[in-house]
Amino acid sequence: MSKETISYIVFASVLVLALILDLGLLSKKNKEITLRKAMQQTIFWVLLAIAFFAFLWIEDGQQKALEYISAYLMEWSLSIDNIFVFVLIFTSFSVSEKYYSRVLLIGILMAIVFRVIFISVGVALVQRFEWILYIFGAFLLYTGFKMFSSHEDKQFNPETSKAYRFVKRIFPLTTKDANGKFWITENGKRFYTTLFVVVMMLASIDLVFALDSIPAVMGISRDKMVIYTSNIFAVLGLRSLFFLLKGAVNKFEYLQQGIAVVLIFIGLKMLAAHWIDEWLSKNAEIFISLGVIIVCITISVILSMIKNRKESTKLNT
Repeated sequence: MSKETISYIVFASVLVLALILDLGLLSKKNKEITLRKAMQQTIFWVLLAIAFFAFLWIEDGQQKALEYISAYLMEWSLSIDNIFVFVLIFTSFSVSEKYYSRVLLIGILMAIVFRVIFISVGVALVQRFEWILYIFGAFLLYTGFKMFSSHEDKQFNPETSKAYRFVKRIFPLTTKDANGKFWITENGKRFYTTLFVVVMMLASIDLVFALDSIPAVMGISRDKMVIYTSNIFAVLGLRSLFFLLKGAVNKFEYLQQGIAVVLIFIGLKMLAAHWIDEWLSKNAEIFISLGVIIVCITISVILSMIKNRKESTKLNT
């Protein structure tokens, strides 16, 4: 049995047990998640991701482990940016907080399935047509510059989005409160509720974010194990992170700029890969990528906290 096969088996086993524990045994249906529980679950998923990092280091060596933790941090920081849009979706459709947990669970599990498909297609394309990496690099540059200079996420209106219009066109919808049901039957015809729409919106919005995150991870590593595991661990932690940050997510004002700088860096790295490989070892590249991710995200969070403190001081004087 190869090392890669062992890693996949360990990852799948840990994933199933974690899902049973965190999403099954610890999450009661239609019950609001407290801040304390959200903190516990967030720590649980982060420690699990770090434990897998340690396993990869022991099983597959330093390089793959560092690629994984770099990709995970990239995905984790991008997932924080997703939360603002998730909050807007729940608010726009007036979803009761007691349904948040179940809706997020289903939406995230759907997102994982779609991401696995996206990753599989992306890896297959890169293996066959390596020049596609240059397209990914250019796309990340464009996305990074656009993200750095705009605040489009803050102007996002779920009810006018393409995803909502698509769902509305395909499925017969009802605005009735169905007590947590995803569909109801009236006069022999099935109508889909607001909760169903929100689940579809969450999954589709995550796919939009995946268009940035998956090429970004490929800029860090082309190893399928690294790409799959970093993505899935980050997405699974998104649910608890949502409850932890939903009231404070718009306080991270400079996080978007920090993520944008990382995307620009990775885009440039992908475009200049041929020359970089001649000058730097793979380990050096990974350490530089990891350092840039940590520094950019840390600085953006610190600057946001400083600005919030200044604004709070002004209001109190």
